[in-house]
Amino acid sequence: MNACVRAVVRTALYHGVEVYGIMRGYSGLIKGEIVRLDTTAVANMVQRGGTLLKSARSQKFTTREGRQEAYNQLVHHGIEGLVVIGGNGTFTGAQLFEQEFGIPTVGAPGTIDNDLYGTDYTIGYDTAVNTALEAIDKIRDTADSHDRAFFVEVMGRDSGYIAIPCAIGGGAEIVLVPEQEQSLESVIDMLQAGRKRQKSSFLVVVAEGDEEGNATTVAAKVKEAIPELDVRVTVIGHIQRGGAPSAADRLLASQIGIAAVEGLINGMHSVMAGIIDRKLVYTPFEDCIKRKKPLNQSFMRMIEILST
Repeated sequence: MNACVRAVVRTALYHGVEVYGIMRGYSGLIKGEIVRLDTTAVANMVQRGGTLLKSARSQKFTTREGRQEAYNQLVHHGIEGLVVIGGNGTFTGAQLFEQEFGIPTVGAPGTIDNDLYGTDYTIGYDTAVNTALEAIDKIRDTADSHDRAFFVEVMGRDSGYIAIPCAIGGGAEIVLVPEQEQSLESVIDMLQAGRKRQKSSFLVVVAEGDEEGNATTVAAKVKEAIPELDVRVTVIGHIQRGGAPSAADRLLASQIGIAAVEGLINGMHSVMAGIIDRKLVYTPFEDCIKRKKPLNQSFMRMIEILST
């Protein structure tokens, strides 16, 4: 997100617009944690992971009273428009806030899950996939050396967008994702078929929100069905959410940061800036929130073909 914040700040200054940073999201907005930003405030930030503005959830912003306090802070600081970075929850709050108080807002898609409608990729996604894949490559070495079946859990409570490229790039035999139902019986059958072909090691990538359960749950059920299988579980966890951003993420965040500011200047509001087919698009918050991003079925077919 730092690359996006940097782009927002420098684009605003380029156009002669004063810019402020709100610490800790809506929580900080309510509390008045607002700081004036200049070009030096975001110097040497494009390569840093995380966010210099911090992040926090705000239960109070879900109430009318909390949003009124947030609006009062904006008035006090003379702030006339907002750029918000986040996902469905962030945009839901922004849409309601604009409807109530008329503060024009443009969103930037910031979530490693890449599950937002209105953009091919979200900020942080490419870095998260590469981080997970690097770990999976190392796990594959152990699986091959010791003839084991590894069940690797990646993030994705409602989305398999991290799990799928990790499965393809990591050479996994099976991937389990929330969007596509796959029975435990079919997983067991595929593992048994592999064993009949004298295959001695397996890699199963599991999105944390899969209907059959997380990696630990699925692995336990498989071990019960195939006792002779040497099963191990690895949960990659929050390592996927940090680290220096990839080149692709830095470019995407910079593009979207510029687009968000220039969208506000040109009168746009209640929309998210995104990139589809390498072109800049603005999608209404309503669509981002309510419409579901479809899973690329050709990727699922790739896994089926390449795992044989």
